[in-house]
Amino acid sequence: MDFFNTACQEPPFNHTLFGLCDDENGTRAYTNIDNPPSWIATVKNDTAKTIVFTAIDKCVIKDHEFPGRGRCDCMLTTSDFLYLVELKNQIPPWQTHAIEQLESTIQFLIANHDASSYKHKKAFACNKKRERFAVIDNETNNYFFRTYRFRIDIQAEILIV
Repeated sequence: MDFFNTACQEPPFNHTLFGLCDDENGTRAYTNIDNPPSWIATVKNDTAKTIVFTAIDKCVIKDHEFPGRGRCDCMLTTSDFLYLVELKNQIPPWQTHAIEQLESTIQFLIANHDASSYKHKKAFACNKKRERFAVIDNETNNYFFRTYRFRIDIQAEILIV
């Protein structure tokens, strides 16, 4: 399993504002710069870093592979950060399933790659129909960091640092 498979990546880009989309029609997630209503998550890249978008679900990990194991929709990377992103367009409850998908993806990533070179590693659960404010409890945050060295967040705005 290759999380850095170029066949699953869009060409590198440095847009300062773009969206992450999932049409939920059997196709993979993708980026978009000109149709904000279609965005499930908004990515703010104020410093115009070069970013690589990789489709995880339906590309790095195909639907028929690892039945019963979740996987997130996509990954954003630069030379110093790796962000895993799960995209939802659902009413509550959705958070538990999104977090389970992110955790499973982190386990796949760690089993197949050394991600220690990334200074910032974060997992995002994003929902277009989310509550106005969502909090991940300290216990869950601490568990993810102690176990995987990833921070986890529930929000539909992703800031590139």
